[in-house]
Amino acid sequence: MDSRWVRLAKKLPAMLNTRKPEGHFIMPKNSTRQIGRRAFMLYAAAMGATAAWARPMGVASRQRWTERRDLYPDGVASGDPDSTSVILWTRRPYEDGRHSATLWVEVADDAAFKHVVATSHTAVSDVADWTTRVLVGGLKPSHIYWYRFVDEAGAGSRVGRTITAPLVGDTSSKRFAFVSCQSVNEGAQNAYRRMIWEDERAPPDQQLCFVLHLGDFIYEVVEYPEEVPHRYDRTIFDIGKVPDARKVSNFHVPTTLEGYRMVYKAHIRDLDIQDARARWPFVCIGDNHEFSWQGWQSFIKYDGKVEPAQSLRVAANQAWWEFIPSRVRKSSGPDLDRFDPPAVNNAPIERFDAEGLGDEPNNRLALGSMTAYRAMRYGRHIELIITDHHSYTMEDPTTRPEADAFELPDFPFLPEEVMEVLDAGNAYADRNPPATIPFDGKTIPNFRKDEPPITLLGAEQKSWFKRAIAESKATWKIWAASNGTLDWRVDPQNLPKGLTKPWPGGGYACFGGGDLSGIHTERAELYDFIRDRKIEGFVTVSGDRHSFWAGYAAKALPPRAFEPVGVAFICGSLSAPGLAEAVEHRPKDYPLSPLFVAERPGGKFETTINLTLKHGVRSALEYARSGDLAAARRLSNPANAPHLEFIDMGGHGYAVVTAGPTALETEFVCIPRPVNRNERSDGGPLAYRIAHRVKPWASGAAPRLERVVLEGTPPLVLFP
Repeated sequence: MDSRWVRLAKKLPAMLNTRKPEGHFIMPKNSTRQIGRRAFMLYAAAMGATAAWARPMGVASRQRWTERRDLYPDGVASGDPDSTSVILWTRRPYEDGRHSATLWVEVADDAAFKHVVATSHTAVSDVADWTTRVLVGGLKPSHIYWYRFVDEAGAGSRVGRTITAPLVGDTSSKRFAFVSCQSVNEGAQNAYRRMIWEDERAPPDQQLCFVLHLGDFIYEVVEYPEEVPHRYDRTIFDIGKVPDARKVSNFHVPTTLEGYRMVYKAHIRDLDIQDARARWPFVCIGDNHEFSWQGWQSFIKYDGKVEPAQSLRVAANQAWWEFIPSRVRKSSGPDLDRFDPPAVNNAPIERFDAEGLGDEPNNRLALGSMTAYRAMRYGRHIELIITDHHSYTMEDPTTRPEADAFELPDFPFLPEEVMEVLDAGNAYADRNPPATIPFDGKTIPNFRKDEPPITLLGAEQKSWFKRAIAESKATWKIWAASNGTLDWRVDPQNLPKGLTKPWPGGGYACFGGGDLSGIHTERAELYDFIRDRKIEGFVTVSGDRHSFWAGYAAKALPPRAFEPVGVAFICGSLSAPGLAEAVEHRPKDYPLSPLFVAERPGGKFETTINLTLKHGVRSALEYARSGDLAAARRLSNPANAPHLEFIDMGGHGYAVVTAGPTALETEFVCIPRPVNRNERSDGGPLAYRIAHRVKPWASGAAPRLERVVLEGTPPLVLFP
């Protein structure tokens, strides 16, 4: 959830309740088989990692093992595979007064553990909330392995399944899913059940290799059902009480490490999340809710008040590291046993460097406690470049108090030209920003004229991103961007007279900042870099927006030159409610409601914002009035969104990418609104399945997406 939702909430009050790249992967560039067992074990010892080395030939397990899921309530997981190693994870809590214990881990070629290829002991302790991580090396590339943990009494975890990455020279096509936004407090994770069901029945070469989780793995804003029984038409599920919580409106948020740990456990104890983590390795990056809904850097913001929260940032990073197996870097060193957080104070952050980073020692220490951005090569055709969009970003200027002067009581939009001035800061108009901004018949001070352009990535991460994408030799350079990059744009200049007050802007409008759709200057810098370096095969995959989008990566839209340098996809939320659901609870008399939703007989709704964002206001208003798609099509504004091929603001589910030598395809798997857990083995019915396919294109040429409806009925954006 980002600032544009807050902007809409002000207009529709019923809508919402109020480094270096090689340092990020532990394993050296050489495969562990190439460096050999001795070198691997020495390397693992130097980094303090619990390590296991695979034997060339498997042997039958000698471990006494009885599955006791009650003693391993958080299941098992694996993460960040490379071609010869992977990190395994479990949590085995003890309540007998001890502070530590030893487990044994086994890795096998088969689920029956008749061919065990690696074993090792590993420690668990209360310091890391009884979690453990084991680095297993010497594995075969592109290979399925099975693993389990067992304690000194023979009580064992469930069996997990993981998959190593292919060698860089592997030319076969590979498939992965990308997901985001799972709320166990407000929804059910039926999408994971569908994903598992389909994967179990798929031919081996069509099975998923890993799951890319783009953030909001948890929602730190917890509702208690005795206080809030329902939100929208959803039941609030009881996931427990956050210890030492802070009450913010209807939500309880963590204030300590124990609070974050509780929220992680509440999420991964969901049956479907736990089953998914046991089936595939996950590759994860956080979004905002892993720290704080409206937070950035080490700031939190509640009820409009900004507060320094360096200790909370460190606690959030530590909890993420403890519960998400990964190869991220932490400031305390590369060991996998414990996080060892730096000591920080919640000191005021009043000075900022030239890139907008809070220049305060505790802020820098807190942010440096964990560095999550990293790259992952997966065979010949995939390079994942994973970025962190909340640790180094600046405050969204549209959420600052000074921006209240740009609020329009009749519109939930912001003129595009105003957003461009606020975004660019002192770089606007070749570093000649205006002192004031004309707006709705007034002259408003430009509070951003002496500040640097908004950055989402921060200087160091942006420099790393450019190096990583320029040096990649993969067919497809896939930017795993937790927040969306495709523009939200509308054409209120085309609203019919008399519907509301005349639009005071100079033309098009946006929904504010918060992601790269409103951070024009930095996005243009990145896309110009891709163009100028003649980088081919640029693809972006994102989450956060709780909706499905497919389109083209372009720095500008008409009337400026529209020059795509790549393609971009955004997945719907797994379960968290989205904008389409929110607007169904709008004020009934709001004159612009037809731009968002049309209510039909029987209490059914159609998501007309799909038409607004793709085809423009006239198209949406006509369809809301008449229900005639042909008439709506005749009123489409082709200049509004040439960058969009598809949009579904009401979609939930997941996306699957298939990347090969001759094409990249992204399939959206959309499920019905997941308000309750579906007990069917397949997770319930599908709403639709739709694929977008792109062939490689030469630098300087425009990519072209081809759409195929595979199953079901897509939403309104598709005209007949």
